[in-house]
Amino acid sequence: MSQAPQIWVDADACPVAIKETLFRAAEREQVNVTLVANQWLRTPPSRFVRAVQVPSGLDVADNEIVQRLSAQDLVVTQDIPLAAAVIEKGALAMHPRGELYTTETIAQRLSMRNFMDELRGAGVDTGGPAAFHARDKQAFANQLDAWLMRRRKMLG
Repeated sequence: MSQAPQIWVDADACPVAIKETLFRAAEREQVNVTLVANQWLRTPPSRFVRAVQVPSGLDVADNEIVQRLSAQDLVVTQDIPLAAAVIEKGALAMHPRGELYTTETIAQRLSMRNFMDELRGAGVDTGGPAAFHARDKQAFANQLDAWLMRRRKMLG
């Protein structure tokens, strides 16, 4: 039998409120949550939560996640190229604001990301992401609950 689906977190830029939501879900649902970052991360004492520190470098954490994940796993990330790689492996990718990346939307998201990179490269101030709000945390919690429910059904 294959391993139970688990959660991977691209933790370098993941909001604290989202990490805390995941830590609670790990205990409640007994689901493994692994945070991957290029810095040391504090995690609560739990047999379901762990952190993996990878060396600094471009896409090192992303590559670690892609290498370790299995189909049906959930990856929490703001990184569009990582989300594309996750989808390609048959896993689910979710933004910390609760948006699910899908095969239908990922190409458009990659195009927009590349366009914004070009603008920034040309010196255009594109601004940063919007502030993280309670509604974002709630949208994430709702999507997480839906994934956890599907996981429970799958595990029988």
